[in-house]
Amino acid sequence: MHTIISDHLSKEFLVPKKSEGMLGGFRALVTGAKEKVTAVKEISFEITEGEIVGFLGPNGAGKTTTIKMLTGILYPSGGRAEVLGFRPFDRSPELLSQIALMMGNKTQLWWDLPATATFEVNQALYNIPVSAYKERLAFLSDRLQVADKMNTQVRKLSLGERMKCQLIAALLHQPRVLFLDEPTIGLDVVSQVRIREFLKQVNEQYGTTILLTSHYMADVAELCQRIIIVDHGTKVFDGSLDGLTTKHDSDRRLKLSFTQEVIQDDVARFGKVLESDSTSAVISVAAHEVPKVTSAVLAALPVADIGIEQASLEDVIHELFGERTSG
Repeated sequence: MHTIISDHLSKEFLVPKKSEGMLGGFRALVTGAKEKVTAVKEISFEITEGEIVGFLGPNGAGKTTTIKMLTGILYPSGGRAEVLGFRPFDRSPELLSQIALMMGNKTQLWWDLPATATFEVNQALYNIPVSAYKERLAFLSDRLQVADKMNTQVRKLSLGERMKCQLIAALLHQPRVLFLDEPTIGLDVVSQVRIREFLKQVNEQYGTTILLTSHYMADVAELCQRIIIVDHGTKVFDGSLDGLTTKHDSDRRLKLSFTQEVIQDDVARFGKVLESDSTSAVISVAAHEVPKVTSAVLAALPVADIGIEQASLEDVIHELFGERTSG
């Protein structure tokens, strides 16, 4: 069963028309001239029940706009969106009671009240029986290790504690579909790990479908078996992590440390320089060229240490966007 369907989904915005110079800016202000900007362009994908899918792309790629259309916050300019058999922008109570949206840079918690105030409002809003509410709150707060923070004023919580409380608020009504927009943004490594482990548990225990955006590759690598990549409002990849890395893994990284200073031009003779300073460098080399290049580098440069690595997921995605930008 397809839980989420995006069928040629598009979104355009009218924005003030940009003009050169002070006079042009004043003219645009007076005339109110506007132009169309396409944020999402005919994105299509389907997500089945119980999947955790990474939705990736650079800033401004259209990720958040797509999620807002799938949750009914924005009305699409074209195409079709469907979640659990409903059109999201109809804002049907039957749909809203089965989905949740958590945006890492926004909070639904009241700043001057304890998190329990928000939880109690959600209990009433979603008509959660008292016994079920208490049981779920105890389970979620225990798993996220914030049981002792429930009655603390939100403004006094750490960022990690607030994010965990936001997750609790989103999950109290046991949604079938969870949309997460940067759920670990700004968190320390320990908090990121705990939230990832918790989301795995929620998915395994309840079969919750999760669509996740994140700039942290560890989130994606540990949670998602499938990823969708968008750039400039267009889908550029949809498949497994293995499929992405296999498709773009024809290169290797040579990590070089030198016993004395080396200029970048000398290093660039052996491959594409990804990183460099006077005493170290990382170069990209075709996999089949590694033995030959390694021998040449050792013979020509004062190498103290050399390492050979496959491209990381972050490297692969960075290269994919770089190719599209330069193409």
